[in-house]
Amino acid sequence: PGQWQLLGHLLHPDPLAPERGALLAPDGSTVALGPLLAGIEVGFKLAKGWSLPATGPPLDPLYAVTISEALGTSFLLAPGGHQATLGPAGCWDDVENPQNYTLLGPPSPVPDAVANGAMDGVLLGARVAQEPIPLANLLRGYYGTGNGTEKGRPPSSYRRRDFGTMTGPGKLEEEVVAMLKVLRELPPSQELLEDVGPEELVAIAGQAARDFTEVYVECPAIVPRCMWGARPYRGTPKPLTLPLGSVFIHHTFVPSVPCRTFSACARAMRAMQRFHQDTRGWDDIGYSFVVGSDGYLYQGRGWHWVGAHTKGYNSRGYGLGYVGNFSATLPDPDAIALVRDRFLPCAVRTGRLRHNYTLRGHRQMGHTDCPGNSLFQEIETWHGFQ
Repeated sequence: PGQWQLLGHLLHPDPLAPERGALLAPDGSTVALGPLLAGIEVGFKLAKGWSLPATGPPLDPLYAVTISEALGTSFLLAPGGHQATLGPAGCWDDVENPQNYTLLGPPSPVPDAVANGAMDGVLLGARVAQEPIPLANLLRGYYGTGNGTEKGRPPSSYRRRDFGTMTGPGKLEEEVVAMLKVLRELPPSQELLEDVGPEELVAIAGQAARDFTEVYVECPAIVPRCMWGARPYRGTPKPLTLPLGSVFIHHTFVPSVPCRTFSACARAMRAMQRFHQDTRGWDDIGYSFVVGSDGYLYQGRGWHWVGAHTKGYNSRGYGLGYVGNFSATLPDPDAIALVRDRFLPCAVRTGRLRHNYTLRGHRQMGHTDCPGNSLFQEIETWHGFQ
């Protein structure tokens, strides 16, 4: 009975407290259980030949139960030009024994946990629709076997890439339009949509699809400080003046081995912060962001605060450190693409980095071999290298 009560609580959280329906996945991401299992349920029904409900617009039930309703209504209700808030992220009280999840800002209809759960629900629902497999096997295979698994990257860490491949912005816009047309016919939302014309409805859906795609598909996931167990900043951080004009690429050298799981990367972050604070005497971990080989970036000083990564140039650019020693070997192709193809274009689109930014290796700015010969030769081929 206690487990059933917990499951019901997770599946039907309070809309004003969406963090209560969230779980910590082995890859370190937080997933809302409701849209995840709803998508899987649709997949199983489709595999059994389920006949779709007769609705006016051509509605795809896989998107209807996972993301299109929440996304459409959040933008419909948004004040001033339908610029809805997506997010926020959140943090667990203890990633080794998670009990309580706290959002890092005011709740919205689509916080990060709901976005993750919706993308996973679409991906797993589509999978079981093609080939039904037992639910336990499906979930273990997708998320890994337990929090902190050392078996390498689980498929869930590729959710943004795979969802983007499966669902382009056009498909997502189409599904939000279809959902809003259905909501127009339902009593709870009928009044809300009665003054919304066809052109405005399409505009709302288009904005919702573009914003969701930019935030959750085109931009990489960044693990916040509280998720990797950061110590407090010592002293008062100095703000950066955005947009910045430079990016400086580093390797950590120590740790010398790339981290390929959330738990390993979190340990590496804590070790580097201890070294930077206790041995170097710095206020905090020096890097702006750290690049794991688990599919995620880790927040160091972050977007808005001056780091301690490139002496003499800390206020002019972001410092990105790859975990590992890349003197003789390269980071994994996924880790290279994470920065080159996702992080840098995202930073430009969101106004944090100038479109004509310059990219350099740490060795160009001081007496060091960083970021290692192999990684330096790689970044010489990147856009913006100077």
